[in-house]
Amino acid sequence: QVQLVESGGGLVQAGGSLRLSCAASGPTFSSYTMGWFRQAPGKEREFVAAISWNGGSTYYGDSVKGRFSIFRDVAKRTLYLHMNILKPEDTAVYYCAADEGPLRPDLVVRTTTYDYWGQGTQVTVSS
Repeated sequence: QVQLVESGGGLVQAGGSLRLSCAASGPTFSSYTMGWFRQAPGKEREFVAAISWNGGSTYYGDSVKGRFSIFRDVAKRTLYLHMNILKPEDTAVYYCAADEGPLRPDLVVRTTTYDYWGQGTQVTVSS
């Protein structure tokens, strides 16, 4: 069983940066594929980024490529999302998620791929 707790959200002006963290508990965090999703009011949950168990592979949603970066610190059992050049359309609740299996490029964007979810952290970007 994995428990995920996000932090680092807040209010930022357009063009600014934020770093989200996701602290994980559980004995097998280092073997999980990890992902970030976001959900804006009235919209479906959207894939943001994913990273393989060893950090060797990363995938990004088209809307965040070149601005966001995902990485994990296995020793600290923490997943991060660096967000740069933020835009008002990035406003959403951001969730981290864990998949017990290996990273599967054809499935990484689907919410149903992931076995565990955090409660989310709000990111608001003002124009």
